[in-house]
Amino acid sequence: MDFDHPSVLFSGLLIGAIGMGLFLHGKRNADLRTLFAGIALSVVPLVGHTLLVLWGTTGLCASALYISNRRG
Repeated sequence: MDFDHPSVLFSGLLIGAIGMGLFLHGKRNADLRTLFAGIALSVVPLVGHTLLVLWGTTGLCASALYISNRRG
């Protein structure tokens, strides 16, 4: 991972924390959609090397979670 840029490091930390929060919320409420979104967001900082990959994947996961929860 390219840790030369502080923005990539901070974004990874923030996205990982959001993922952990979603994971715990999904586990506590037995909501598989939130649980899997949390797992995905926790793994993204490990494989994402640029800000575009980090925030793009986060946006896709958040959008998918929003749409799936809105539909029922």
